[in-house]
Amino acid sequence: MSTATEPQTVMLPMVAAINRAIDEAMTKDPRVIVLGEDVADSEGGGVYKATMGLSTTHGTDRVRSTPISEQAIVGAAIGAAIAGFRPIAEIMMFDFIAVAMDQVCNHAAKLRYMSGSQTAVPITIRCSAGAGMQFGAQHSDMLEAWLCHVPGLKVVIPSNPADAKGLLTSCIFDEDPCVFVEQTMSYFLPGPVPVGEHVVPLGQAAVRREGTDLTIVSYGRQVNDCLRASDALAQDGIEAEVLDLRSLVPLDLDRVLTSVAKTRRALVVHEAVTRCGFGAELSAQITEHLFDSLAGPVARLGAKNVPVPYSMPLERAYLPGRAEIVDAARRVVEH
Repeated sequence: MSTATEPQTVMLPMVAAINRAIDEAMTKDPRVIVLGEDVADSEGGGVYKATMGLSTTHGTDRVRSTPISEQAIVGAAIGAAIAGFRPIAEIMMFDFIAVAMDQVCNHAAKLRYMSGSQTAVPITIRCSAGAGMQFGAQHSDMLEAWLCHVPGLKVVIPSNPADAKGLLTSCIFDEDPCVFVEQTMSYFLPGPVPVGEHVVPLGQAAVRREGTDLTIVSYGRQVNDCLRASDALAQDGIEAEVLDLRSLVPLDLDRVLTSVAKTRRALVVHEAVTRCGFGAELSAQITEHLFDSLAGPVARLGAKNVPVPYSMPLERAYLPGRAEIVDAARRVVEH
């Protein structure tokens, strides 16, 4: 008889799960440091309190509040990584990574290749992102497709608190630069989080719901919208399989293809603008591998092709929600 027991868990919002991942990593490895605007407790422990308590526990030498300069934050993190540290660089808003794209794309992403693999850059760049909070166009973007296009970067987007802790831990101890995207509306999402060390490997997607008629592929908080949509679809006799990518780079393409080969239909859902979003790349790969067995074209559903509105009704109309997912899935099945 098996005596295995389920790991002990505690209910936490995602932001608290992120805090625990960083705290446990810093306790485990003195090379883990944190850089970012207002991350120390004297400045509030981060705008969303993701780093609250860390400077008190681990000291301000290891949790350093910086000037408002994304170039300086990422540049200092890269230098520290080359010197042997494992920096966690916080970019307060994903939109502002544009200011540091030279450091991210021309230095962090390329140094291992250009040094013949002699120089690793084990940095984790944390970014809050996404619409839903009426933050306006300059504070609400999802720009993951930009980064997926850059060889040498890993891109990770959790959908729940447990994965946030486990995936962030994997990023911190990865030898390559990782961009960890935290959707602002997910910060307050509660869920069971394993107590103690918890690691979710990068590049392993998760089937959140089994189905036979359609595969809905998503990541981040939209996975939860897809699950609610799948419940509504089931009432109409449509059994949708929901696949959570977890990481976009590395991509678990095998699991995607296995699911779509079974259902023969696919819908890719993400918050980012549909045009040139990650869904375009994923739908192309599915089509290239499974063209002869698909029952219809792979469909994509993302945000409208406009800057994120400030007005709450317009912001809601901009985002793909449960109703839009249900409608898109029905069209795929009826094709």
